[in-house]
Amino acid sequence: MIYVFFLLIFLGIYFIGIYNSLVIWKNRVKTSFSQIDVQLKRRHDLIPNLVETVKGYATHEKELFENVAKARTSAMSAGSISEKIDAENQLSETLKTLFAVSENYPELKANQNFLELQRDLRDTEDKVSASRQLFNTTVLGYNTKIQTFPNNIFAGIFNFSEEKFFEIENKEERESPKVQF
Repeated sequence: MIYVFFLLIFLGIYFIGIYNSLVIWKNRVKTSFSQIDVQLKRRHDLIPNLVETVKGYATHEKELFENVAKARTSAMSAGSISEKIDAENQLSETLKTLFAVSENYPELKANQNFLELQRDLRDTEDKVSASRQLFNTTVLGYNTKIQTFPNNIFAGIFNFSEEKFFEIENKEERESPKVQF
C-alpha cells in the first residue's frame, strides 16, 4: 500500500513537471515574439518620417503613400501572431515599392534625412531578422515539446497548441532587401 502511495506521489510530481515545462516553453514563445514586437514598433515609427521625406520629392505617388499607410495601420492593429506575421509581410512589400519609387529621384537619394532614415530602417530590419530567428528557434523547441510523448498527451488535455513560425511567405522576400542608393 505504501508503494502505491509513493508511486502516486511520484506520478503527480512528474505530471506537474511536464505541465510546468509546457507553460515555461509557451511563455518563452510569447517573450521572444515580444522582442519582435519591440523592433516592429520602431519600424512603424520610422515609416511616417520616411514617407514624408519621399513625399517631398515624389508628390505624384499618392496611391503608393496611401498603400504604405494602410499596410502600416494594418500591421499595427493586427491582433494574433499569425495576423501580425501576415500584416508585416504585406508592409515589407509596400516598403519595397516605396524604395523602388525613390530610385527615380536622384535628389532624394542624396538627401541626408532620407539616408539617415534608410540606415535606421536597415538597422531595424536587421534587429527584426535576429528577433525572428530567436522566435523561430523558440517555437521549434515549444512545438517539439508539445509533440513528443508523453508531453503531447498533456498538451492536448490542457490545450497547448502548436505555434506558427514567423516565416516569409513571398519567395522574392527571402532575398536580402536592397535599400542602398
